[in-house]
Amino acid sequence: HGPRIIKIVGFLIVPVGILLFLSQRAIEGTTTSDAIVNTVAGVIGMIPEGLVLLTSVSFILGVGRLARKQALVQEMEAIEALARVNVLCLDKTGTITTGDLEVVEVVPCGTMSDEKIREVMNEITFAFNDVNPTQQALMNYFEKTQKWQTTDLIPFSSARKYRAIAFGEHGAYMLGAPEFIMKNDEELLKKSETYALQGYRVLLLAETNQISSADGTVGTPKPAALIVISDCVREEAPSTFAYFEAQHVAIKVISGDNPATVSQIAQKAGLKDGDKYIDASTLPESFDELKNVVKNYTVFGRVTPEQKQRLIKAYQANKSVVGMVGDGVNDVLALKDADCGIAMARKYRNAAGSDAAKQVAHIVLLDSDFVHLKEIVSEGRMIISNIERVSSLYLTKTIYSLLLNVIFILLGRSYPFVPIHLTLISTVAIGIPSFILALEQTETVTQSGFLKHVLRVALPGALTMVLNMLLIQGISIALGFDSGMTATYNLIVAGMVSLMVLMRVCNPMNKIRSILCNTMIAIFVACVILFPELFSINSVFSWRMIFIAPLVIF
Repeated sequence: HGPRIIKIVGFLIVPVGILLFLSQRAIEGTTTSDAIVNTVAGVIGMIPEGLVLLTSVSFILGVGRLARKQALVQEMEAIEALARVNVLCLDKTGTITTGDLEVVEVVPCGTMSDEKIREVMNEITFAFNDVNPTQQALMNYFEKTQKWQTTDLIPFSSARKYRAIAFGEHGAYMLGAPEFIMKNDEELLKKSETYALQGYRVLLLAETNQISSADGTVGTPKPAALIVISDCVREEAPSTFAYFEAQHVAIKVISGDNPATVSQIAQKAGLKDGDKYIDASTLPESFDELKNVVKNYTVFGRVTPEQKQRLIKAYQANKSVVGMVGDGVNDVLALKDADCGIAMARKYRNAAGSDAAKQVAHIVLLDSDFVHLKEIVSEGRMIISNIERVSSLYLTKTIYSLLLNVIFILLGRSYPFVPIHLTLISTVAIGIPSFILALEQTETVTQSGFLKHVLRVALPGALTMVLNMLLIQGISIALGFDSGMTATYNLIVAGMVSLMVLMRVCNPMNKIRSILCNTMIAIFVACVILFPELFSINSVFSWRMIFIAPLVIF
């Protein structure tokens, strides 16, 4: 927003400056030199000098702090989105859980013997090249024999939720989600659901008469065994979820696993409303219906990559700022469309998937530690909070300077400030405070958007300044103040209004902000009293000035 504001002001400076000079030059008794000085004061006031510098410094320091927390920021704009995220979508594996899976039981559910089941799994487990947490758990449990020759295979996909392989005379097999392989076997699915409700992940090994990688078709499956896999909840997950709940960030778990399994693990991790789950295959096709349905659930299971993308868009359509945490090729679409995409650089993912996710993500967690996410969100909020406060100070001056320029062009009166006045006001009410506030660390940030929040502070302050300046012009005419007396009142009132804006920006007060405000007020008063000639102040304070000052200021 800083460069955009500078661009707008840049277009306005030339025409406003020319008109202001012509109007000042036309005032009776004003020399060309005086007109130039007044014009310079008006033009300089419009420029939010230091805004881009301090916002850049805030971003650079923030990015440095994020880097120390193993977060690589790839797009600066993502920091603001990260600070305003109120819906955070993430997978279960590696975030809520450690990602270290373990096979705990192999349960026969057909006519195949235990020895045959193990022999088949020994071959299937090491026949595919893709490595993920589930595959790694199988590789740790079964043995690499490679006695059979692979004649055909269908790799795993998020759409079909299973893989298939043929070993010639040794038969063809399927391995994947029971509800996708045996959709109509209620007894088997009920048995699988029993494990899922305990928080286990369940795979089904099934025999089939044939498979075809050419068209992705498989024959009729016959169940052989259920492979039960456990996943450990991260110790830090409850505290992480508690942090996000306190920050009013809703966590949504989007997983390809069984929704009941994911829900149980989410509840163990302390996720609020973790019991509200749905199978993504039952989600409505209509986007308008989907927008309403997503409000009712926290856990989404059996989600395809395309559905992840639609869920992100549904939350965005509900006016939420959405963050997405992903780590593989299946998350690329969702990461790209999220307001802030966060990639986990996991080593166990295939290189293509991980690289694709990192390419489209706005931020990359280099150590893939979900716990650091709350620190990263906190840091993002600190950066944007600091920039918001600093911008409010600079834009207040820009707005009232622009308005005063236009008004005094129309009135045909001398511009109320000279450059030395603005130097004092800018130093004590903007320059020094903005530097300190830009380096402060606080998480307070609004969800309303950067410019809207900044204008909520800057606009009232600017209008207050303009009204006070107009009031002083009226009083000076009524009481016959000379130009020196009027300029003195302009400076004192403008300084006090600017300091009031500073105090509003510093709310809620803490020790540092309180010291800052009191120090700036003391410096301003000291400059007015001790250095009147330096700041072109009339040192003769008549009874009229003493009487009118409180009325003008308050």
